[in-house]
Amino acid sequence: MEISSTTTEYDRLIARHHAMRLRRQILTPASSPLDSFPDARPGSRPGGVGPGALDAGAGGDFDAAADQRLIMGALGLVAPFADLIDHLYACMFRRRPYLRALFPDSMEFQQAHLERMFDYLVENLHRPAQLSATLAQLGRDHRKLGVRPVHYRAFEEALCEAIRHRAGSRWSAGLEDAWVRMLRFAVEAMVAGAESALTEPPYWHAVVVGHERRRPDIAVLRVRTGEPYPYRAGQYGTVEHPRLPHTWRQYSMGCAPRADNELEFHVRRTGPGGVSEALVEHTAVGDRLRLGPPRGTLMPDDDSRDLLLVAGGTGLAPMKAIVEQLVEHRPRGRRVHLFVGARARADLYDWPSLAELGGRKPWLELVPVADDAAGGRPGAGPGRRLAEAVGRAGDWSEHLVCVSGPAGLVTEVRTRLAADGLPASRIHHDPVLGRV
Repeated sequence: MEISSTTTEYDRLIARHHAMRLRRQILTPASSPLDSFPDARPGSRPGGVGPGALDAGAGGDFDAAADQRLIMGALGLVAPFADLIDHLYACMFRRRPYLRALFPDSMEFQQAHLERMFDYLVENLHRPAQLSATLAQLGRDHRKLGVRPVHYRAFEEALCEAIRHRAGSRWSAGLEDAWVRMLRFAVEAMVAGAESALTEPPYWHAVVVGHERRRPDIAVLRVRTGEPYPYRAGQYGTVEHPRLPHTWRQYSMGCAPRADNELEFHVRRTGPGGVSEALVEHTAVGDRLRLGPPRGTLMPDDDSRDLLLVAGGTGLAPMKAIVEQLVEHRPRGRRVHLFVGARARADLYDWPSLAELGGRKPWLELVPVADDAAGGRPGAGPGRRLAEAVGRAGDWSEHLVCVSGPAGLVTEVRTRLAADGLPASRIHHDPVLGRV
């Protein structure tokens, strides 16, 4: 009863907001997402550009490959990105102090995220289709932060000042223009992604309906949203805790979509003072959280091949969701192998639940791999032992593979399977980001 009364006013506000935006879009059908982004139109300095201008024959004058070479060739002038970003945020908050309220108190995670994004942009600028898809999803997700197109203008100004500061006497207009063209390409893709989610809330309110400590550092949370949360098994969402406003962290859903709008998250406490600590140590039934839009493509659409699922730690959560989904909707004849790695047998925190789920399912094989069990090679890390166990267990060259867990584990498993002849295109995993 409490959740429905709370979300009624929220639903009204969201509906009114989306109706106004839809009306503006209908009345001005030729408008571009960047119409509210000053000086980001063709002909301004530097030349305006959108995702289409990168494609061959699109008629744009933006040479993405040339800009990529220019930026990469002069990275030494602005690197390391951490210092560039420090100056960027200092400049932006000095010029527009009101923007500081959009960010968490601690900027450490935000700065690390932007550093990874700069790396990704520079490395993939010559792949416009891939880049646009990723940035559109990012723009969709950024709506929960209250980001508007005008804010990107402030970001651009701060970036230009930071580049001039870092490059010093070796600064050139050509270098700055290349960076700005790259940024404007990213901005247009992100704004377009946000606009494409016109009828979707920027975030969902959720109430905690269950909080179970499986280990001193691990909790399994069950939450219920006031309206359907449209995710697929294997996806993840971002979570905000009321103790840490504007601080969002990624957690995979640990169950398949349910009719009662209930979701499950597996959270391991990874450090003091962060979201994971708040969720594990300072959360109880009745507490309220906010969820960002679902993301991720861990589970491929291809259902013609058998599945190999490999998980480490709380990377088990999305695999459990996938298995739940397959219990209800499995293509005839499809077999599934799930390997779960942990430092010790006792660390297989959700094994009883998983074993019960897979009971009497001849198509599902569950394989626990504990570091303290016999067979681990001395000196090998957890990811290495799990990868070796998977490699020894059979020929996976015709399977689809999903891997989830710490970055080192994902890398070890991918490397081993690729060495055994499995094409990289059939090894699926989501980006591994820090969770604190």
